Amino acid sequence: MHSITVEPCTFALFGALGDLALRKLFPALYQLDGADLLHEDTRIIALAREPGSEQQHLAFIAAELRRYVGDKDLNETVVERFLGRLTYLHVDFLKADDYVALAEQAGSAQQVIAYFATPAAVYGAICENLAKVGLCENTRVVLEKPIGSDLESSRKVNDAVAQFFPENRTYRIDHYLGKETVQNLIALRFANSLFETQWNQNYISHVEITVAEKVGIEGRWGYFDKAGQLRDMIQNHLLQLLCLIAMDPPADLSADSIRDEKVKVLKALAPISPEGLTTQVVRGQYIAGHSEGKSVPGYLEEPNSNTQSDTETFVALRADIRNWRWAGVPFYLRTGKRMPQKLSQIVIHFKEPSHYIFAPEQRLQISNKLIIRLQPDEGISLRVMTKEQGLDKGMQLRSGPLQLNFSDTYRSARIPDAYERLLLEVMNGNQNLFVRKDEIEAAWTWCDQLIAGWKKSGDAPKPYAAGSWGPMSSIALITRDGRSWYGDI
Repeated sequence: MHSITVEPCTFALFGALGDLALRKLFPALYQLDGADLLHEDTRIIALAREPGSEQQHLAFIAAELRRYVGDKDLNETVVERFLGRLTYLHVDFLKADDYVALAEQAGSAQQVIAYFATPAAVYGAICENLAKVGLCENTRVVLEKPIGSDLESSRKVNDAVAQFFPENRTYRIDHYLGKETVQNLIALRFANSLFETQWNQNYISHVEITVAEKVGIEGRWGYFDKAGQLRDMIQNHLLQLLCLIAMDPPADLSADSIRDEKVKVLKALAPISPEGLTTQVVRGQYIAGHSEGKSVPGYLEEPNSNTQSDTETFVALRADIRNWRWAGVPFYLRTGKRMPQKLSQIVIHFKEPSHYIFAPEQRLQISNKLIIRLQPDEGISLRVMTKEQGLDKGMQLRSGPLQLNFSDTYRSARIPDAYERLLLEVMNGNQNLFVRKDEIEAAWTWCDQLIAGWKKSGDAPKPYAAGSWGPMSSIALITRDGRSWYGDI
């Protein structure tokens, strides 16, 4: 049994009947309960606009919980205890009177955590109504992405929240920051002199960050077509990963020390010129193809689609960081839907030895790579050169891995979902894994110039077949520099 590590709280989940809450948040809270990481007095209030009886909605939540947790991790004793914490309130998020019941249930003694699994357009109204019923002083608010669609709209959302909640009680979620391997980036870099002494332009040739999704739109057309892959993935997930790879050592592990260093990276990103849009950036949109042996429709053929849409479902780009550590080291970012596999990984390519003494035909093999896999099969692998075994091999070289696979190494331990860690950190009042307002603004500033450039040029996204690695021009983007995407088949 684990000891209790958090104080009791009232967890108010706005948008409790939405996909995110049912698929991720309730299962994460259940897993925390099963690990004895919720105080026995912690209560969960599910808030949604859907009318109907409390019993009806709680029964639906219970059924969805069992569905998403799955038989392997389902413990009926824990399920019953968890469901005993739940109540349901029908709330119109825009009406202050509907918040009175929430205030009565929350009381004044406990810490309140208000999680906004809702569109960002109502964040300000929810905060204002929480304030009207006295739920401000002892409340932390958790904001889901996307926060705005550009710098101006993100400022409006953040400013609306800041009228009632200061920065130290505002938690902006990027669930990638809760992944076990992402957490290990800090330890890997700053606890191992083997890496940190060579983590710069003297020893690293280039860096790849790939986040590939096998799925298409999955019924999210209304949201996604307004956003696109740049806003949906690059602006938050991939730029956050870039920051953790590229940042200088923080003074300590406090939230602001870490976030200060990440902001420096974002501000050092070189703007991409209009000319660079044709050589450094590739937009794509999937057309009909095959996934897992089945025919799948193109983006414009998805249900409820706008057949004239020029929204991108794929982005590949080269980013450059203007500072001493990374001068001349390109960061290649790539993300898309309907890729051949679901894959999130970072590949650090180290430079070749300055003096080469082996067979000339093997020279292209000489390259150490650090591969950080976020999904699937979280783990870290360092590819090193060794001699082939055998008396007849001479000094023939081979590339092989020194690897840490989390699921294999820690067989007895379940790897927690990112949301479990993030929710626990909110309860502990720790902001290390959350995004600060100036990070959001710096990321949008860089992405806005790309969006403006696309709009001005009028270039349509390049087509690519579903089940492929994107447009051919995304391959040209990296081969133009004499390199190739790692592991593409």
